[in-house]
Formats: sequence, structure tokens, C-alpha cells
Amino acid sequence: MHTKVAIIGSGPAGHTAAIYCARANLEPTLFEGFMAGGTEMMDKLRQQSERFGTTVITETISKVDLSAKPFKLWREGNEAAEPDTADAIIIATGATARRMNLPGEETYWQQGISACAVCDGAAPIFRNVELAVVGGGDSAAEEAIYLTKYASKVHVLVRRDKLRASKVMGDRMLRHPKIQVHWNTVATEARGDGKLLKELGLRDTQTGEERSLAVNGLFYAIGHVPNTAFLEGQLPTDTDGYLLVTPGTSKTSVPGVFAGGDVQDKRYRQAVTAAGSGCMAALDAITWLEEQSDV
Repeated sequence: MHTKVAIIGSGPAGHTAAIYCARANLEPTLFEGFMAGGTEMMDKLRQQSERFGTTVITETISKVDLSAKPFKLWREGNEAAEPDTADAIIIATGATARRMNLPGEETYWQQGISACAVCDGAAPIFRNVELAVVGGGDSAAEEAIYLTKYASKVHVLVRRDKLRASKVMGDRMLRHPKIQVHWNTVATEARGDGKLLKELGLRDTQTGEERSLAVNGLFYAIGHVPNTAFLEGQLPTDTDGYLLVTPGTSKTSVPGVFAGGDVQDKRYRQAVTAAGSGCMAALDAITWLEEQSDV
């Protein structure tokens, strides 16, 4: 199958890109992946994408070839078959939050455990209760400070005896009256009533002593992994694996290949900013395709 624009990814960036491309009569194809699904907002974005003329395919792209045009894309499980082709590609595969895989984590994921304080911190289950944040960098400090708006107290679990955060952010966190830092401490288990998180098992990394901490929320702030493995190094990334784009645009180093959303944004990582960069990717792709047709 050939398409003018192939969009890989089904989050806010991917669907926003699809909507703009479809409105430009490019009849885009969006590969949403087998694991697609989620919030009501995403369901509405998907419906809007299709209403404007996007072909949505619930298959995962496992491999691409960006060395020649048209670009080639292979679907997972069908790598031996003829690839799909596209004149332009928008990569919007996002980034996956690092998880600790604690005992009990699966039971309480999104039932007290989250990897995004800004996304989930205002939820009723996290208001006026004690919460915990895992991490010692700037992200952990920012999330802990943010959560003080809702929590009665925030516990920050730091594996070492010092922070990795910048001095400014670290000092802000340490001075906050609602934040308590637990040095040399790691979480070992998530426990609850089967429905909601109620406490954590903790271990001292120096003495090995174990104890419990009563909290109703646990937030991971230990980084994200951009979903770029399927690219097999064909596009340059930064040291953390995020795709590099020309500043102020969505353009990658390969003409005709664009990136939007969290796969190229390690700072904001919000639905609204992802949607905005998906719009940028679509507009850049539309302009690029128009330029090619004029050659």
C-alpha cells in the first residue's frame, strides 16, 4: 500500500498530524499500533481523524527504510511481505515512562501509581493525602513541588545520599515545608487493598533495614525512554535517545521525515504540547510535499 503521508503513532501528536494532513486532502495513513487505546480524548481524536479521511490501521510498524524514496515501512509480524511505502513520514511514537516493576505495581498502576504528576496529580485520590515520589533529579524535584498543591505531605525517595537535581531545584524542594526527603531509600513493594495503593515497602540502601511508609500515591520520576528502536539508528538522537529536529520545526535530518510529540520532546511531555508539535509536523510535511511536486 502506498500513501502520501504515513503517520506512525496514535497519541495526541499522531492524531493531530493526521487531522491536519487529512484536511489538506493528503489522505494520510496512521499506523496506531496494536497497543493503541486509552482515554476518552484519544477516542475522540481517532474519530475526528477518520472523519476527515485518515485511514487508521491497527498494526505496529516494526521497521522502516529511510535510505531511499519512497520510504518503506514494514508491519510487525509481516516483515517478509512487501512493505508499505510513503512519500513522507511523521514519527509520533512517543516515549515510555521508566517503571520500577515493583511487586504490586501492576495491581496499582493508575490506581495510586503514576509516572506523571502533572497529568494525574489533581485526581481526587491524591488530594489531601500523603504521596511519594521516586527520583533524585530535576524531574523528581519539580514533580514533588507540584504535588504539594494537592497532597498533605510529599515523601521523596532518593537512592543515594545526595540529589542529582540542580542546586536551585534541589534547594527549593529541600526547603519546602510539605516535602520530606528519605535519603538512601528505595521502594521495594506496592501494597494496598486490591483497589487502591495504601503503603510502600522501603529499604535502606546502606543498612538494608526494611520498613513501611503509608502513602496513597506513588509517582515515578526516573525518566522516559523514547520509542525509537524500530528506526534502527537511521535518524540522529540526543544522548537520551530523543529524535533531533531542526529547532523551531519538526524536520529530522532526512528530508521528508518529520517528528512530533514526546519522541522528540523530553521537557514538556504533555498532551497539549504533543498535539501542537503534531500540528507542526503536519504543516511541515504538507509544505515539503508541495515543494516536491513543484520540482
